[in-house]
Amino acid sequence: MIVRRRWTAAATTAILISAVLSHPGPGTAAPAAPATPITLSTTETAVVRVQLRDQAQLDRLVAAGADLANRPRARDGRILADLVLSGAQLAELTAQGATAVQIVQRAGDGSRHYAESVRAAEARTAAGLRAPAADQRTTTAAAVDTLQVQQAYWWTTGGQTFLQAQVATTATDDPDVEITVSWRTADGATGSFPLYRFEDSGEYQYHYNLPQPVPNRPVQLTATSSLGGTSRVVTPALWPNASPPPLPAGYQKDFIDAYLTPVDIQARIKRLARQYRDLVDVIDLPNKTQGYRRTAAAYLGDPAVAAVVVESVRFGDQSMNGVQVRTVDPGRRNRPLTVGYRDRVLTVSLATDTAGKTVSTTDEVAAAINARQPNRFRATVEDGSTGLPMPVAGPARLDDGLQGTEVPAKPWTVQALRLGVHRDGSRVGVLAYSQEHAREWATPLVTLEFAERMLANARTDPATRELLEQVDVFVIPTVNPDGANYSFNDFNFQRKNLVNHCTGPARDPKNRTSWGVDINRNYTVGSYFDGYVGASANCLSGNYAGTAELSEAESRNVVALAQTHPNIKFAMNVHSYGGYFMWPPGAYRADGRVTLPRPSIDESKMFLDSARRIVGAIAQERGTVTWPSQTGPVADVLYSAAGNSADQLYYELGIFAWDFEVGNDRWNPATGEWEGVGFQPPFDEAHGESQEYAGGLIELVRVARDYAAAQPAG
Repeated sequence: MIVRRRWTAAATTAILISAVLSHPGPGTAAPAAPATPITLSTTETAVVRVQLRDQAQLDRLVAAGADLANRPRARDGRILADLVLSGAQLAELTAQGATAVQIVQRAGDGSRHYAESVRAAEARTAAGLRAPAADQRTTTAAAVDTLQVQQAYWWTTGGQTFLQAQVATTATDDPDVEITVSWRTADGATGSFPLYRFEDSGEYQYHYNLPQPVPNRPVQLTATSSLGGTSRVVTPALWPNASPPPLPAGYQKDFIDAYLTPVDIQARIKRLARQYRDLVDVIDLPNKTQGYRRTAAAYLGDPAVAAVVVESVRFGDQSMNGVQVRTVDPGRRNRPLTVGYRDRVLTVSLATDTAGKTVSTTDEVAAAINARQPNRFRATVEDGSTGLPMPVAGPARLDDGLQGTEVPAKPWTVQALRLGVHRDGSRVGVLAYSQEHAREWATPLVTLEFAERMLANARTDPATRELLEQVDVFVIPTVNPDGANYSFNDFNFQRKNLVNHCTGPARDPKNRTSWGVDINRNYTVGSYFDGYVGASANCLSGNYAGTAELSEAESRNVVALAQTHPNIKFAMNVHSYGGYFMWPPGAYRADGRVTLPRPSIDESKMFLDSARRIVGAIAQERGTVTWPSQTGPVADVLYSAAGNSADQLYYELGIFAWDFEVGNDRWNPATGEWEGVGFQPPFDEAHGESQEYAGGLIELVRVARDYAAAQPAG
């Protein structure tokens, strides 16, 4: 039996964040600490909502590739960012003036929530914002600016009405302009709230705030600025002001009763194909992934004193787990450094001097292993051990460190479901795909709930049957199964796949939770390799773009499916968390914030009109409303994401491509705060997300049907 051990690892952003914390920005004083300070133990990792010191601190974190869960937001003049942090990193941020305001999710929560969801299922079966500085100036009439209200929307959810506004000023270069919104409701109540400056890549965009609670339906809104500008009076519009058709009696839903691993998903795909033979094909995508595999490694020596990292060339499951490595004293004078391998033991006999003392250094030992056993092993000097005397050490056992004993280690065939009465390319196609990012556990629940609803109701509901008569539906529940297996079994905040392109010291096992490629930065349009922002060449970064465009099997599979089925005209990439609804362009170049070409006027209208319909459908389940400020092009409402898949599908293949970020913030009336839900929330929340966003995908199918029906014949 192979004994697997867990490597002690730094959090994903350790190297990146520590590089920026030693240079605090000038300016604002630290915010007041909460009554009960939020802290983590030194080795604990969590997603933390942090109030940052100032815009400069945020800019340094973004530039260094910090692991941001979603776009930083403004709340009452504060800059709030959700970051994956270790306790040590949070302490450093706090020392530099930041304040933790919410633990969104701890590293151990994912495993607990998965176990809780499985137990519940078994029981059920049995049964870059910038806050304005204080304006100390005296303004004059000559300084009046012009204001334009870009957005003014209201909605009601959970019995509470909210108002959100977005206003632009012509004083774009003045960072101290303050804008205030005043409102009046239908019953005569009045009030106001401030807006905050939003810059992106150094370019002013607009002023806005999070949705604000108001007592009733707002009927009038005006914006004023500290320079004296006043907008025209506008009437806030109902958002999204669209509803899907009512569900018929007996409509079947709620097919999701637990979090699903890739192994679970594979079994469900097989079951659906067997259960609905007349409506389902299973497509094996052409590029096998690496599989849940890693090379085996060990520290030869003591990393605290002097050590060499010895790593197998083959994967650990290929008879390399358990191989031993050691250094020995030959016990004789004037002996050369030698390396031998026999009976699964790598032995390094250290060189000795005329007195019989060992004299080999760590560098010499690593070089000797690489030169004399290149087909079996690679060795690097552990960071900090360069040039030190190599101790007599070992035997140490090589191990891949993987904990998921029930996960198949072989290369993985990613599968897609194809649903429809006519699965021959003669009908307009819709693609829904999820879990490009491994830690986003709720996303395959959305796509599978959607697939199950379509199939089950096709036999009992004429409207659903009609949809499957008219639309060809493709579903990839998990694009990144290897990373997902790792997230469930080893490190629940894993974002990337398992392919390790790092070289040299970056391959040290202490970095094991930072290896891999960000699949949604590995595509060819607007990529890092073309100079676009939002991806990294650092193999340890959370948004590492890979060695080249489409270097990864996972991204090639998405492209291959779309290219092989040119009838696909609509696509939805399901991510989490934060509650966004987005479309291209998704990337820009930094100098001047030049985005990929904007869609035409007609296509922009198509994107927005369809978004209203789909957001309306999502809201039908439990009242969740995706904010208007988080509905729009990716580059405008989230951040630049160089090399993302939606841009690939839209610009290269002419597909109307959207992105969900499921897991909307929840309003806490007791605190008056919007609170994040995390990548792996308690299953009740994940279940709710699966139900509401599956409804959104069904509305996307209706959008596709209506689009196809409106096209001229021939």
